[in-house]
Amino acid sequence: MRGIVKLFPGVVANDGVDLDIHQGEVHALLGENGAGKTTLMRILAGLYRPDEGEIRLDGKPLGFRSPRQAIDAGIGMVHQHFRLVESLTVAENVLLGWHTPRFLLGKRAGERQVQELARRYRLPVHPRARIWQLSVGEQQRVEILKALYRRVRVLILDEPTAVLTPQEVEELFDTVRSMAQEGTAVVFITHKLEEVMAVADRITVLRRGRREGTVQPGATDARALARMMVGRDVVLETPPGGGSPGGVVLKLDSVSAQSDRALPSLRDVSLEVRAGQIFGIAGVAGNGQRELAEVITGLRRATSGRVVLGDRDLSGRSARAMIRSGVAHVPEDRLGTGLIASMTAVENSVLKAYRRPPVGQGPFVDWGEARRMTEDIMRTLDVRAASPETRVRLLSGGNLQRLLLAREMSERPRVMVAVHPTRGLDVGATDAVRQALRAQQEAGVAILLISEDLDELVALADPIGVLFEGALVGVLPRSRCTVEDLGLLMAGAKLQEDSV
Repeated sequence: MRGIVKLFPGVVANDGVDLDIHQGEVHALLGENGAGKTTLMRILAGLYRPDEGEIRLDGKPLGFRSPRQAIDAGIGMVHQHFRLVESLTVAENVLLGWHTPRFLLGKRAGERQVQELARRYRLPVHPRARIWQLSVGEQQRVEILKALYRRVRVLILDEPTAVLTPQEVEELFDTVRSMAQEGTAVVFITHKLEEVMAVADRITVLRRGRREGTVQPGATDARALARMMVGRDVVLETPPGGGSPGGVVLKLDSVSAQSDRALPSLRDVSLEVRAGQIFGIAGVAGNGQRELAEVITGLRRATSGRVVLGDRDLSGRSARAMIRSGVAHVPEDRLGTGLIASMTAVENSVLKAYRRPPVGQGPFVDWGEARRMTEDIMRTLDVRAASPETRVRLLSGGNLQRLLLAREMSERPRVMVAVHPTRGLDVGATDAVRQALRAQQEAGVAILLISEDLDELVALADPIGVLFEGALVGVLPRSRCTVEDLGLLMAGAKLQEDSV
């Protein structure tokens, strides 16, 4: 890619970017949210056309007019926001739009092929499950399988390890390396600097739409890369929280629930979260994390057990009742469940406040007060947008997450359920979100932190529980908790008695 320029109204997304991707290499692409990484890769994948510059493949100039042309040329991308048909099955999504089978779909044969591909690359997902029944992490696996099924020459992976245990991350790295050895070029987009150092052959950093530089892992370190990304030194470690937890605020007593497929997804889960405590939940996607969060926040009914807030039994209460009781929710799907993409920042900011003063005035909304409230929310976590009237679909991932978290914080909750709050965020945005969670903890909020980033859990949470096949298979204090032990529990293994 040479001299790539892409302009949007009021924004220069890419400003003369050069990028070389070599056959058989793993090329890491780093940069803050909004630095232009996704735009650059969407140009390569045929979704956007550059305003200036050119793309060459094997030395020949190409001008993709559609993603199909890019796929036919052997370029595939796993997007941060998925491109799946929710009403279709996993196998149907993988086969959809490909050249073969030409006329008859051959569902059984396709399901077998998808199942074999999933087994080969250790990406477990049921080929007959419908997309709407899957968690965000499982949907990401389907996107990876789609690209692998098409036998791409250039594979762009955007945050591919977010749903894997440490052991599975190593297996994915082995797969990526073997693909590179077979001649496939892999562009590996991640915000986990340690992964870049572990898997990449070369690293390109983008900053504010420009290429900051390309380096080799042996000639740099994580702190230098972070400095290149954000233009300043970044604190990579989150300091431990101070003080002792207070009384029990949230209690789950033998809670069970079903998935969208009417299958058991939570099995007799019991836990207690205290005031001023961050209780961590680890687990591979699809092991009940989404259902756990939805039961607590009133989005899903438990089939048995009790959800108690303070001294009140709120089992089976609606989401509105849980909000009124002081339960905040930062969901895993920030643009589906948390925010409404077509609405403005103002409209999204008052989604929970429009019924009550000062924003709600009887049946009407005081939009002047709503705008002032939104400006306060955006100022709290430095949400960057052209104005409060900007539609949130135009915001970067980091700004989306900051807006969502700041809105929930503005409700002054007693309990906060945060699901993958830093997934897909750069180091600067990740630091801001973690500091905000720590501030809520110090303010006495009881926080249930559900994450697949084990380093994040070890840094923030105490204790940490592990969900496996819907059951809470272990709860470890941080003082006796290692990433390796958590990974083993997430994979279904049992720990030795002296390690628990």
